[in-house]
Amino acid sequence: MKILFKIVLILAATYCLLLIPLPQNKGKVQIASKAPFIWNQDERWEQLEKSFLEAKAMPSNTLDSLVQHLRLESDSILNIQEGIATHPEDDFFPLIESAFFRIAPLIAAQEKKSDWYINYYNRVRNKVKEDAIHWDMNTPAARNLSYRILYGFRAAVEEILLQSSDEDFVSTMYVSDGASETPSAEILGIKVHSGDLLVSRGGAEVSAFISRGNDFPGNFSHVALIYINEETNEPSLVEAHIEKGVALASLEEYLKDKKLRFMVMRPRADLEALDADPMLPHKAALYMYNESQERHIPYDFKMDYYDASAMFCSEVGSYAYQQKGIPLWEFTSTISSDGIIDWLHNFGVEHFVTQMPSDLEYDPMLSVIAEWRDKETLFKDHVDNAVMDALITRANAGEKLDYTIWLLPFARVVKGYSFLLTSLGKEGIIPEGMGAVTALKNNDFVARFQHLKKQTELKIDAFRKEQGYVPPYWQLVRFAEGSLAE
Repeated sequence: MKILFKIVLILAATYCLLLIPLPQNKGKVQIASKAPFIWNQDERWEQLEKSFLEAKAMPSNTLDSLVQHLRLESDSILNIQEGIATHPEDDFFPLIESAFFRIAPLIAAQEKKSDWYINYYNRVRNKVKEDAIHWDMNTPAARNLSYRILYGFRAAVEEILLQSSDEDFVSTMYVSDGASETPSAEILGIKVHSGDLLVSRGGAEVSAFISRGNDFPGNFSHVALIYINEETNEPSLVEAHIEKGVALASLEEYLKDKKLRFMVMRPRADLEALDADPMLPHKAALYMYNESQERHIPYDFKMDYYDASAMFCSEVGSYAYQQKGIPLWEFTSTISSDGIIDWLHNFGVEHFVTQMPSDLEYDPMLSVIAEWRDKETLFKDHVDNAVMDALITRANAGEKLDYTIWLLPFARVVKGYSFLLTSLGKEGIIPEGMGAVTALKNNDFVARFQHLKKQTELKIDAFRKEQGYVPPYWQLVRFAEGSLAE
């Protein structure tokens, strides 16, 4: 009995000791000095849905005739300027934007859609990418314009896709040829080359935060660099994971790790460095492949792309190409919202002028080759984004991530066990570089996200039953914000 009492006493004393909070040394925080992009166009979104409902009520012949008329009008605007360099301040892109947003809800209402809208979208984004080569992407005009067109058109196209039947849904979009002489392989029917960057969106809650927690909220949360063996044509993905740092994944492992969408990007074939050495992308991929094998590179929670001793996902690609003289992310990503900064700081982020996955799309050094998603995962992506946008609103209003202090001793024991696993080369329950308090706050974040998502999904189901169509993104955000208010 005395032995049992001593054991209980020792456990109680240990538990009390583990309750003592430690000083949180989070280091110097690098804060961005810019302002987040704000659409501020609620009236336009309302009008788009109104136009969609009006179009659904039209006779099909009338609707098809109207769509044809607007198609010719949109084509004429683009045809005049195609092949002619434009500047961010020109009137051309606002005209294109207005024309496309005018026709998009009508196409969404058509029972039988052509692929015109997809081809038009790709023509426009190829023009933006070509013209942006000569823009200073660090100026607000260039940055805002490229975001409005590339992100805004994608949003419109995806609303059309979500109103399509399963048979008419287009999973793969081929955007540009992007000539390459490096070894190649296929991923979901898309031909990829060694040195390509695969920008994707994961299915985890934190993936939504990474993609939306930016001055320019985007669609992507992860970057992987593909290396293809010259002799076997076997592809390997070099990527940084929170759980294990920089590691290799086979194609099967990469696809098994849930992807809501992905986009293939490739250095432009006309870059001076590639003109001198067409195999340079392959050499960059090989360099990073070897680095991942020769040294342990932990995950960089600080998001400091200047320090290669640890790396986050974007840094894997930028570091590899930097070694070969190609600087990616021509403009740095910025995170300026106080609430996002506070929440990300809880996860260990210290650099808010950094390299975010979504921003790679706007880099003029890269061509967009293709994009993939399916209908189910695309809608999940939209729902997760809406939930995250609503949570970010709360974060910016001052709401904090928290944890239950009584769980701290248990989390510290788990962290100690995880440290032991990591030292043996295995994955810990709590990732390397993440402390016990951070892990508990991460649990709080996940719980908030999941609770809000369930409430939002109830409203989505009710809307679909009552209205008979998939709610557009702005409605999803309202559902999420309404659920928070309740």
